[in-house]
Amino acid sequence: MARPRPAEFEKVKTVAENRRARFDYHIEDVYEAGIQLTGTEVKSLRFGEGSIAESYAEIVDGEVWLVNSNIPEFSHGNRYNHEPKRLRKLLLKEREISKLHGAVARLGMTLVPLSIFFNGRGRAKVELALAKGKKAHDKRESEKERDWKREQGRLLRQHG
Repeated sequence: MARPRPAEFEKVKTVAENRRARFDYHIEDVYEAGIQLTGTEVKSLRFGEGSIAESYAEIVDGEVWLVNSNIPEFSHGNRYNHEPKRLRKLLLKEREISKLHGAVARLGMTLVPLSIFFNGRGRAKVELALAKGKKAHDKRESEKERDWKREQGRLLRQHG
């Protein structure tokens, strides 16, 4: 007889988001990776605390590590608390890691975390993007496009 499945949540809860990443990088591929956390880190994330604004991922010895992500100490963690800016291991399949390693080494791409979220089963996940950095003129162009879209929406509301 099969083991009963745990009840799933209705929606995915986003905890931290790197909004600047889509402006600074051309996003090529997006991967969903698990993240290895301690108990107090999970509790801190469930309270909605955490930041991945300046963070990135790197591949060392066939493992992917999240660098410079900030998950503040849990308020009731006392001596069992974690270090806020420690390296955190990302859990990916070996085939995905080798594909990412090849892209980073050969094509000069960067691994950028886009968001940390809890999936339907309550597991903390990281949305990891394989990205190429934008030049200054690309950023100006995307800003012009965003402004035009905003103006277009205003015009449609006024005359629509």
